[in-house]
Amino acid sequence: MLVFFKKILFALTLNSALFLLLIIGIQNSSNKSRVKLLIGETVSLPVSFIIGMSFISGSISGGILTLNFNIKK
Repeated sequence: MLVFFKKILFALTLNSALFLLLIIGIQNSSNKSRVKLLIGETVSLPVSFIIGMSFISGSISGGILTLNFNIKK
C-alpha cells in the first residue's frame, strides 16, 4: 500500500514540476495556433504549450496505467 502512494506522489510531483517549467518557459512565445476539436476550436495557444501539455498528459496517463490497483490483504 505504501508503494502505491509513493508512485502516485512521484507522478504528481514530477508532472507538477514539468507543468511549472512549461509555464515559465513559454512566457515569451509568440508563435500561436488553434487546436481543432470535434465540436469546435480552442483559443489561440502557443505551440510549445500544446506540445508540452500533450507530453504531460501522456506522462500522467502512462503513470496511472502502470499502477497495480489490486490491493492484497
